Amino acid sequence: MLLSKVLGVIIIARNGDRYNFYQEPFSYAASNTETTALGVAESFQLGSLLRSTYLDSSSPSYIQGIRSDLVDNSEIKARVKAGVEGTVVFDSAIALLQGLFPPNPNNKIKLANETTVVAPLGGYQYVPVETVEPGNDRSLESWTNCPNFEKHIKEFYNSQAFKDKAKDAQPFFKAVRDYVFGRPTTLENAFNLYDYINTELIHNKTYAHRLPPTLIEQARYFANYHEDGVFSDKEINGIGNIAGRTLLHTILTSLERIAFNGDPLQFLLVQTTYQPFISFLHQTGVTDEHPEYKGIPNYSSAIAIELRRGSPPDVRDFLRIKFKNGTADHFRDVHVFGHHADIPLTEFIYRAENAAITSNRQWKEACGISSSTEGIFSLPVPANSKTAFTSAFAFVGLLALFLAARLVQRSRAREARLRLPGDENFRVEVPVVEKRRLI
Repeated sequence: MLLSKVLGVIIIARNGDRYNFYQEPFSYAASNTETTALGVAESFQLGSLLRSTYLDSSSPSYIQGIRSDLVDNSEIKARVKAGVEGTVVFDSAIALLQGLFPPNPNNKIKLANETTVVAPLGGYQYVPVETVEPGNDRSLESWTNCPNFEKHIKEFYNSQAFKDKAKDAQPFFKAVRDYVFGRPTTLENAFNLYDYINTELIHNKTYAHRLPPTLIEQARYFANYHEDGVFSDKEINGIGNIAGRTLLHTILTSLERIAFNGDPLQFLLVQTTYQPFISFLHQTGVTDEHPEYKGIPNYSSAIAIELRRGSPPDVRDFLRIKFKNGTADHFRDVHVFGHHADIPLTEFIYRAENAAITSNRQWKEACGISSSTEGIFSLPVPANSKTAFTSAFAFVGLLALFLAARLVQRSRAREARLRLPGDENFRVEVPVVEKRRLI
């Protein structure tokens, strides 16, 4: 499909560099962290590369018909994970979009009094982003507060393979103990050990000069083993792949929009953390042929899913998928589901759609959460007499407010009522503007 035309692309991007970060090994509850100047520079660099690849008309991967000088917000959509590492992910998204659509002096307006006003910073372009809060949309952070996923983690830790790997890691744990300052040196804590060492190696000159050779490589090896085991599963729809299963819904619905000529969407950015990368590459079989991609992708890694239309006589839509592992690498073609070339869009949808989690209700079912907990997702509260009394008091107050609201509502005209049918789902509808696409 070398002569195919790019109709649109979905970019799944990891955040850039940040400061030290802690994840609880069993629940993946996490600490706060902050982005760094290096992190936003990495994301800006990725955005600039995406611009030269997909928005430059001289590029072989140029998206047909997309406006590249000034952003058309009907053609571009950005979804940003706002849960764990949320501020870092948001900063990375803004920096990437700055590289994708840099300031342009043509971003200006002429007023009625003949005055021309150019946007600040030499024509800075403001690209709207949709922040995805895990409190009401689990599509970009589906692995926290999920009982069945926590059960999957415990089963992984209790497996014979994990126990054998823990024994193999003992020499490393002994050697690294003096460089992690009291942090538990166990395989369950492998991610946190690596993250601390890696952060200090990047930002702490004294630490970097003291750290013995190979310790960072060993820490990365055991962290990759740990995270790859947690965020993968033997089956495409297994609970270990939940990070990829919720991402698949966004991918599939966006591909359908891009493929439809009446929909203006041509570029979707999903800015997220590393977990969905691991699951997606396992689900689609990429790691079967590229075992080097197992584990944690580097900062500012990206997966590009290109929707291409073939040339006659085969004018079907195909997908070409590429992976870029960090800033030091370039995009490389990776083939999914056993193909050794571009995969037809219809086949990709057929193979992936049954594994996709499409709504919060379906996420609860996968996680084994009772249907009685239909409200906002929140961390569990310890059960004791004081919290029980407080909860009961709050319930009575909320019930009274609810009844009062119902009385007010009934007094209003019936035409003022608004009812939203169906279950809540991940989709956020965007007005569709008719636009012709050159084919």
